[in-house]
Parts: sequence; C-alpha cells; structure tokens
Amino acid sequence: MKISFHGADKNVTGSCHLIDCAGKRILIDCGIYQGRHELTDENYQSFGFEPADIDFVLLTHAHLDHCGRIPLLAKRGFTGEIITTAASVELARLVMLDSAGLQEEEARYQAKKAKRRSDRKKHNTEPLYTILDALNSLEFFGRKAQYDKPLLITPGISATFIDAGHILGSSSILLELEEHGQQHRILFSGDLGYSGRAILRDPSPPPEVDTVVMETTYGDRLHKQLLPSIEELYEVINTTMNRGGNVIIPTFALERAQEILYYLREGVASKEIERNVNVFLDSPMAISATEIFERHPECFDSDTLKVSNDGDPFRLPNLHFTRETADSMAINQIDGGAIILAGSGMCTGGRVRHHLKHNLWNKKNSIVFVGFAAQGTLARQIVDGAKHIRLYGEEIQVRASIHTIGGFSAHADQAELLAWHSKTGKPQRTFLVHGEEDTMQIFSDKLHDTTVVIPDLHEVYTL
Repeated sequence: MKISFHGADKNVTGSCHLIDCAGKRILIDCGIYQGRHELTDENYQSFGFEPADIDFVLLTHAHLDHCGRIPLLAKRGFTGEIITTAASVELARLVMLDSAGLQEEEARYQAKKAKRRSDRKKHNTEPLYTILDALNSLEFFGRKAQYDKPLLITPGISATFIDAGHILGSSSILLELEEHGQQHRILFSGDLGYSGRAILRDPSPPPEVDTVVMETTYGDRLHKQLLPSIEELYEVINTTMNRGGNVIIPTFALERAQEILYYLREGVASKEIERNVNVFLDSPMAISATEIFERHPECFDSDTLKVSNDGDPFRLPNLHFTRETADSMAINQIDGGAIILAGSGMCTGGRVRHHLKHNLWNKKNSIVFVGFAAQGTLARQIVDGAKHIRLYGEEIQVRASIHTIGGFSAHADQAELLAWHSKTGKPQRTFLVHGEEDTMQIFSDKLHDTTVVIPDLHEVYTL
C-alpha cells in the first residue's frame, strides 16, 4: 500500500493524491493549478503517473482546484470510473465545461499574442483541454456516493463519503484498505467547511484512522466571527449606497455567491440593508450553480430548509440574473446604487475584471472580498494594498474603499482544523496539503500525537 502526492503540495491548488493498493490505483481529486504562471504552467506537465493506469477517481468536491484536470486526465488516457456525490456530479459538470471554455479562449488569446511577437514556442498556445474533452470526461462519472454509507470500490478497498460542509456535495473520504492481510484506514479531509454558516450542515465528525491527509488553507489564522461579518457587510453596503456608489463583490460561483445572496435576502427582509438596492448576479456559472443548489435541498441545514418551505433562500427583490454579455456590459453604465456579484473570486478572470476596471478608480465605490485570495492573483494585489493595478492594458488607480471580510470563508480556520483532527484518534502520520508552505509549518507545530509530513510534489510513501 502506497500513497503519492501530485498536487496541492506546499501550495493551495491542484489537489491530486494517488493510492496504490490491491493492484488498483485510486486518485483522490484531480484539480487544476491556479494563480501564479509558474503554477498554471504545471498543468501542462506530466501528472507524475500514467492516466491510463488509474482505475478510479474519488472526487471530494467540485471546486476547480479539485476537479479541474479531470478532462485532461481523460484526454491523456484515463478510462476508469469517477465516483462522487450526486450534487458534486452536477457542479463538476458545470465547473469543467466553464473551465474548458476559458482554456479555449485563453489559448486563442495567447496564440494571437505569440503570432504578433513571433515567439510561439515560448508560450502554451494550445488549450489544456477543450469543451469536447470536458464532455467526453463526463462519460466516466459512474456510481453516486451517499453520505456515511460505505461503498465497495473494488475487493479490498471501500470508501465512505463524509459530509465536509464546504460546498454543496462536498466530502471527506475514508478509505479502508486491505492488502496481503494488512489493513489500513486513511482519511482525506478534502476541503473542510466552517461551522455555523448558512445553507449547509456543519462538517460531520471524522472517524479514527491510521493516516490523515488534510488541508491547511487557513491553518495559520482564526476567522472573524460570522455575525460581525454579516453586520460589516451590511454596513459597507449602507455606507456605499448613501454616498452614491456601487459595491463590487468578487464572488466564487460555487457556495460563496449563494451564501451572499442568502444574507442579502435576510438583510433586505429585516431592513438591515437600508434601501431596496438592485443586486446583479453577473455570472452565468454562478446562476447555473444557484439553480443546482435549488435542486439539492437534501444538503441544506435545518434553517435553510425552513426558508425553502416558505420560498427561495437565494432570491430577493430587485435581484437580476445577467447571463448575456450585453446585459453584463450594461451594468457598467450604472453610476451608483448597485451591488454586483461577479466571478472570479480571485479576480484572475471573468466579468469581475470589467467591473473593477469601471469601478476601482472611483472613491464612491467599495470592493468587498469575501473569500481566499491566493498569492499571485489580482485579488491578492488589491487586498495587499496596491495603489495601481493593470487591467486590459490600462493602469487603473485603486481609489475605491477596499474591504476584506473573512467570516464568510468556506474553509475551516485553524481552531476548527485542529478540532477536526483531534477526533481522528492518534493517527500514525498526518500529511499536510492544500496550503501555503509557511502556513503548513505553523499548523504543523500545533499537531501532537502524530508524525507530521509535508510532502513535496510526486513524493511516494509506504502506508
């Protein structure tokens, strides 16, 4: 029995871990690298294993950094079975097709630039994968996992998906392995949610295991409390509206968009938002994700279920879904009084970049970051206090009010990560992944009664 690591090793993207047991090869996640160019270029490199040799992919959840290389895996020879929850199947389809469209668009852009500069060899001018590749990969989604019900993957290997409370359908995965009379229990945390948030249930307690592979995204800090974060959001909105500005919220399409809509609906209903503002969900992907959320109330917590019985937890007065490009462009004619939710959350692409171009320079406006901003992203530049940023070939002054509200994080903070790990018993080893290296070192010092390992890319360990 062996485990090897092929992504999210000393960084927060590209999750991909491989188990070898009982003559089978099982991949836990197959995510894309995001952020700095040196990371995104890694997507074009070898996986560190042969895709055709992989028998199963177990998907923890449908965020791009966990499922985004599945189309590439299939393109390079994978023909096995992909297993995940029903909600994750729907969301992964949405995410991978959107990613494929962006890959094709970026490839056309890079090819045009390279042609002008005659340096085609220096840049990737072919898409990582196409929409057709993404559609082909959907054929390999097979059995659907149900929470807390063991699933026999193959003789000697069973998997139990445990509610991770991160996004709709997200899971931690317990693998129970048997080979040559030896047994081993290994738990992959996936991405763990933050307790007490709206919409989803809190993460389920983990079982006791021999080995843990866990995320450390926020392993070095504590989040702001949720209630003060909601109040801060309402205050920023009211202050901005009163001075005649717009509020731009760079928003992840999965979970964060729906969570912000949920709290905006509550704020309008309770009159904590002072006026009935126009709200634009300017993201075709987030609109589709919201519709998927509405189809899966089995994932909701009790409070959200109660709201669902009386109406829709994600709809509020003067909410506009803007799928068409023309409608998105028209938003930028609004001089004040609008809340605009648009992707991407890290401002690495998507319509939010256009809204930043039109709003970032105006001190009447506010930019509100409600999610993680990885190093090397435009969001991180703005959060870190950049006075100017470059967008579409223009130098844009940062004059709008910048706010970072951490209480909305979909990731557990240090305290919750430690509490989760404490319930796994006294595992022989704990592998730390999905975090920046400095964060991992800080979190490592907090763990006791286990041997902590921070693996490098493509390292192999015997279980």
